[in-house]
Amino acid sequence: MYKRFMAPSDIEAKSFRILQEKMGRFQGTEEELAIVTRVAHATADVDFGKSLYIHPKAIESAIAALKAGKPVITDVEMVRAGIRKEGLSRLGGEVLTFLNDPDVAEMAKATENATRSQMAMRKAVAHMDGAIVAIGNAPTALFEVIDRIKSKDVRPAVVIGMPIGFVGAAESHQELMDLDYPSITAPGPKGGSPVAAATVNALIKLALGE
Repeated sequence: MYKRFMAPSDIEAKSFRILQEKMGRFQGTEEELAIVTRVAHATADVDFGKSLYIHPKAIESAIAALKAGKPVITDVEMVRAGIRKEGLSRLGGEVLTFLNDPDVAEMAKATENATRSQMAMRKAVAHMDGAIVAIGNAPTALFEVIDRIKSKDVRPAVVIGMPIGFVGAAESHQELMDLDYPSITAPGPKGGSPVAAATVNALIKLALGE
């Protein structure tokens, strides 16, 4: 009989036991496996977790940034809400999100065909060098970051590009992969705030040695 009520720690332990069985053999490093597993757990989608693109320098660069106390910059509050603040704080970092700032809304209104998410990334430029950029919602935000990297305006430690949807998401993921820059994304239109947050949380755990 299925046990409907369990202690949170028991639920998590059972969930990861089931996940490990479903994962099967994984061709990659232990650090890559930690990220893939966390994403698969957050989405209940093992195949999506295994589909992640992890640039060869992404994990090393992200861990170094976290240990140096660099910030995590997110495109939306949902990514911010899902990030493990206690662990990040122990590393000396913080989460920065500018989407709801009044000046960002004004920038979007004043710029043709611009979204607030794009303008939030534009405002974040001053904080982006050496930071972790985690995008879980808006392709326009990821396109803005990619353009800034191409123009050498910014050099974040790593870009976690997980916008979701049928308009621009897959294209933004592909542009990020083609950039050959420390990044974590996935082919196709899947992603979302839980995926971006889960990726950051996996990196935080690795940086803490947990």
